Amino acid sequence: MTSESTLAFIAAALSAALAVAAVLRNRRSGAVWWFALGMLGLAADSILTGICLSLISLEKLAFWEEWALILKAFLVAIWLGFAVTYSRGDAGESFRRWRSLIVIACLLPVAALLGFRGNLIQILVRPNSTDLWISFSTAGKVVNVAILIGTVLVLMNLERTFRSAVGTMQWRIKFLILGLAVIFGARIYTRSQALVYSGHTNSLKEVEAIGLLVGCVLLGAGYFRSGFREIDVYPSRAVLQTSITVSLVGGYLFVIGVLAQIVEYYGGATSFQLQAFLVLVAIALLAVFLLSEKIRQRIKRFVSRHFSRPQYDFRSIWTRFTQSTSSAIDDPTLCAASAQLISETFNVLSVGIWLFDQEKSNLRLETSTSRARSASGDNAIEFPTIDPCVTKMRKAFDLEKIKDNWGETLRQISETQFSEGGNRVGVPLLAGERYLGLIILADRVNGVPYTVEELELLECIGDQVASSLLNLRLAKEIMLGKELEAFQTISAFFVHDLKNAASTLKLTLQNLPVHFDDPAFRQDTLRSIGATTNRINQIIERLGALGSKLELRPSPVDLNLVVEQAIENVNGMPGIEFAKEFEPLPKLMADSDQLRSVVINLLLNARDAVGERGRIEVKTGSKDGWAALSVTDDGCGMTPSFLRDSLFRPFKTTKKKGLGIGMFQSKMIIEAHHGSIRVKSDVGQGTTFQVLLPLTLGK
Repeated sequence: MTSESTLAFIAAALSAALAVAAVLRNRRSGAVWWFALGMLGLAADSILTGICLSLISLEKLAFWEEWALILKAFLVAIWLGFAVTYSRGDAGESFRRWRSLIVIACLLPVAALLGFRGNLIQILVRPNSTDLWISFSTAGKVVNVAILIGTVLVLMNLERTFRSAVGTMQWRIKFLILGLAVIFGARIYTRSQALVYSGHTNSLKEVEAIGLLVGCVLLGAGYFRSGFREIDVYPSRAVLQTSITVSLVGGYLFVIGVLAQIVEYYGGATSFQLQAFLVLVAIALLAVFLLSEKIRQRIKRFVSRHFSRPQYDFRSIWTRFTQSTSSAIDDPTLCAASAQLISETFNVLSVGIWLFDQEKSNLRLETSTSRARSASGDNAIEFPTIDPCVTKMRKAFDLEKIKDNWGETLRQISETQFSEGGNRVGVPLLAGERYLGLIILADRVNGVPYTVEELELLECIGDQVASSLLNLRLAKEIMLGKELEAFQTISAFFVHDLKNAASTLKLTLQNLPVHFDDPAFRQDTLRSIGATTNRINQIIERLGALGSKLELRPSPVDLNLVVEQAIENVNGMPGIEFAKEFEPLPKLMADSDQLRSVVINLLLNARDAVGERGRIEVKTGSKDGWAALSVTDDGCGMTPSFLRDSLFRPFKTTKKKGLGIGMFQSKMIIEAHHGSIRVKSDVGQGTTFQVLLPLTLGK
């Protein structure tokens, strides 16, 4: 057994041990089973690597290399399943979005095995070389491409999870993500080599064994740090636009392609693999550098100290805050966005936002970057405010220096997770004189003390968060008030009309035993019951129309004919002078029944406005591609305030027996036809309604 194969077997043993440890520690987690299966697969792959590194027979080597390639392809599906479910608050939905691709990743190696078994790999002995050359057929290259793409997708989803976490939640999963990044980074290196040269030497498999060994060490560190405990994050789907994984892999493959062309041009490839491996290591170190909060913090401080530049770009911070909180519609969303911004801006791992409940006189944890909350909020933490002095704090304060009882209570519920995280700081949430809550910052990277500039910035952010919270609560109160007002208005109209109908029926029933033998009375009774029933049905029908979606059935319609039918439905207007002036119009596409109801409503309103005597004028015409209908009366008219505030709103009417629904529905119907309705009215002089509809030739 060679030293290289021994290294592969050691990596396999570590992988298997991590799989067992993960299951024993978190067996109830769904993602841990994906992880365990993936680690066992990597262990099996490493065993195959050890076997291949120790074989001399070309036939046996080709056999085991082919099975190793198939296993690598299977592992893509397993690890993709893990990557899309690990620490995801929406693990089920995330898996459903990716399940088609996971199924394809499972079927590809099966197809390769059934269709090209024995033809995926060929072992060659190259002249003037002691290393065996593993060459890939076209099918083998396709499998390699699939492995490379799948590996990139795995890393991309792990990156999404890592970048969506903040504070100590990111700290918990960092080593697991880095360990897997090393393992799959080595795999990207070997697969890219195989694609560039259509094959590789047998010794290249040592890279995967070394990558697995180093990755297992990092995974072990992550296990002892947090036990592979999951968190709940909801990654953005727009990660492709800013994915570090895609950028690094794309840059690496571009550099490798350029190097390969240069090497091929000059005719030598002796040290190319070493150069490519060094490029991979450099990119991996760059990724670690970019993810290091300590390094980024030191760069900020260095620039601020030596180049006389403010430590923070306030315009950028305020823009980010506005963008992240502008779409918040409730307290949890606003607090979560604010906590993440504070954590990222000040390099603080633990940021908790506590909101004050005036009814219970306590503080309730709304969000935290160091605790994963369940969707139902069962693990919300509450404690009574022992000392009213906590509500009197007006500036950011050092929690470690508060000696009162309430300071001790706050320290207990905001325990630090790192001994070198520095002093905890509290920031009150104040909107004017209203105390809304408290922000507690703990576990700062490197334990750097807060400067005066930082404390002032925290106070500004706290004031803005408090103002946004207050606005959300006031908006909620206004909405509840409007809903109650609407309910009361509907109830008043509905109850009033039903009360009248009930009174009519009650009176009829009271007189029925006395006058039942009178035929004329029975006829009046039936007529009265019928009218009352129709009135109730009309109320129900018109109220029900408010909540239903307006559906149009357009067809070629003659507007003049619709107006004539509406006039006939009104059954004449005795005592009222009625004038009609119709111009020939082309047909338009509309719902004739809905338009007829609009015209009827306008005519009835005009009749009610003029009273027993008056004049109503109906005109139709066309202008600039619009059909126009106007209904004019010389009745009582309407006030400007009623026109502006009430005419087209439901349950607003000047009639004693009206529901105030007709004009609201008429406006909905006209706008559904892409038209408009206009009104001009003067008190005591009359009203003119004008309806404009787009002309479309009927077919």
